[in-house]
Amino acid sequence: MRHSNGIRRAALATTAVTAVALAATGILPGTAMAASTTTSAPPPACPASALQVSARQAAHPPVGTGTGAAVVQFTNVSRKTCVLKGHPTVAGAGNGSPAHNTPLKVTPTGRAATVTVRPHGKAWVKLTFVQVQGEGDGYCVSGKTPAVYPTMVIGLPHSGKHQVALNDGWWAECDNKVTVTPVSAVKPS
Repeated sequence: MRHSNGIRRAALATTAVTAVALAATGILPGTAMAASTTTSAPPPACPASALQVSARQAAHPPVGTGTGAAVVQFTNVSRKTCVLKGHPTVAGAGNGSPAHNTPLKVTPTGRAATVTVRPHGKAWVKLTFVQVQGEGDGYCVSGKTPAVYPTMVIGLPHSGKHQVALNDGWWAECDNKVTVTPVSAVKPS
């Protein structure tokens, strides 16, 4: 019987310590514990003013002589963490003005996920165009005339539209079509 009395005393001591701990935190024995009501809100969408946008030709474009593919980089230049999500809209800016743009038919690829962008952090999308063929003025396989733009207007859901030039030339494409990836935290090639 001594052995069971020792176990009973240990169990009573544990119960007493637990009751004191619960009382110290404001929870009395026999009452239900409430779930914590404090939750941190997710960061907001990056406003257009928080983003600096740049573009370069992709390292791995399709075969041809035009732009082929470009990587667009979004840098958070604000002091607050924000999020980007979704597939971009793309329009060629005629005469360098977003007011005179030509929306391209966008074909999204991949699944969009929320990308958290801390201050000075970056996120990317890749744009792949119907490639211009040939030399000089070039031609489109479809028979249409190639389009050349000094800038493109890249839009992101809830994060505005951004006019951006390529870092090494003009945007050239055929058929006013573009395939786009969703915003990614991984830099595409």
